[in-house]
Amino acid sequence: MAEFDLAVIGAGAAGLSVTAIAAQLGLRVALIERGRMGGDCLNAGCVPSKALLAAAHAAMDGRAAGRFGLRIAVPEIAWEAVQAHVRGVIATIAPIDSAARFTALGATVLHGEARFVAHDTLEVSLLDGPRRLTARRIVIAAGSRAVLPPIAGLDAVPHITNEGLFDLPERPTHLVVLGGGPIGLEMAQAYAGLGCRVTVVEADHIAGREDSELADGLRAALAGNGIEVLEGVPVVRVESGPLLVLQDGRRIEGSHLLVAAGRRPNIEDLGLEAGGVRAGPGGIATDAGLRSPSNPRVFAVGDIADPRGIGPRAFTHVGSYHAGIVIRRALFHLPARVDYAALPRVIYTDPELAQVGLTEVEARAAGHDIRVLRWPLAENDRAQAERRPEGLVKLVTTRRGRLLGAGILAPHAGEMIGMWTLAIAQRTSLSVLAGLIVPYPTLAEAGKRAAGSFFMDRLFAPTTKRLVRLLTWLP
Repeated sequence: MAEFDLAVIGAGAAGLSVTAIAAQLGLRVALIERGRMGGDCLNAGCVPSKALLAAAHAAMDGRAAGRFGLRIAVPEIAWEAVQAHVRGVIATIAPIDSAARFTALGATVLHGEARFVAHDTLEVSLLDGPRRLTARRIVIAAGSRAVLPPIAGLDAVPHITNEGLFDLPERPTHLVVLGGGPIGLEMAQAYAGLGCRVTVVEADHIAGREDSELADGLRAALAGNGIEVLEGVPVVRVESGPLLVLQDGRRIEGSHLLVAAGRRPNIEDLGLEAGGVRAGPGGIATDAGLRSPSNPRVFAVGDIADPRGIGPRAFTHVGSYHAGIVIRRALFHLPARVDYAALPRVIYTDPELAQVGLTEVEARAAGHDIRVLRWPLAENDRAQAERRPEGLVKLVTTRRGRLLGAGILAPHAGEMIGMWTLAIAQRTSLSVLAGLIVPYPTLAEAGKRAAGSFFMDRLFAPTTKRLVRLLTWLP
């Protein structure tokens, strides 16, 4: 018999979710982690980045208090105290992800690097020597890491990725950010809010996956924060300084260089060939149920999973979603498959940019005959009361009114996107959404108004007006 019912490689969000459920169901579970418990999300990703953003947004609010008639001194940035705040948030959450907690749940936690030596066998490099273990099922949740783009000279010049971003001994005087995706934009605003000069360099367009109309609004907000955004000009080489030489001849020199140009799955050290597990540039190849076709004992979850070649989705909430699919398939032998049709994503700047479903461009490319519904925050009373009228709710629907996608540019848009995620997942009709009672005054009203605008032409059409006039004769 196998020593364990389940072995999980990686103690990030996805691996911890699988382990917690399986252990509480009474299975023999081994959890293997070579680095820090909690993985990238807790230690160098979601948690510290949002903690840093919270500090930056507090400073930004202080500087902008004049719009309410308030006179507040310019915030003084105590860099060591800000870093202590970030470390404190990590420390508060860490016990939830700790080895002690998972041991108490019944799992065997091993600190070491795991690699396959057979289809059902792993070797773990522990401090007191290697240990081999067998498992009926193996879940690979080894995550991803920042990738360096192939730019001449970059690897020879001091630079930082998200893994070193939160341990800088001094505040950057000029942070140059290479990459205009979510990580790059969030950290650009964080450091700008904390008083740093910031330049973002993006070879294409910032927020390239998002709706271009919403990205335009985000670009304007970043410019209002004093962030210089350079788009559409590739970097041809990097020199010491650090200094970026652009294709058009411009030279951008900063005190620190943050590389935020994408991520790569951690597949190299797993001994996948010995385990009979196929992988490619996108990660571990799986079927729609996250199972390896080449070794049915193996599942992959989180950043490292590449179900049916559609590429990984590097979000913590995807890891938790994957965990649920694997639990249903591997433990309960129930049908379950990945469906990203209602997968939300958020860029946690201020304003936030939240998206779910298809963008306008994606819907047209898919051949849909669409209507686009918009409701600007300038027409929302809560936004006006808070002097934050910049923003937009944008819905993409079919001509018959089926919701295909929703995008929101607004403060706390990530808190608003949940309703639209549910609406797409459950195929909720626009009439239901338009008839929803929402509190007044809230930003959520903008979404209700956008949904209601689908019916405006029909409501005020000449035919409807004639009908109403006729109905007035009824007793």
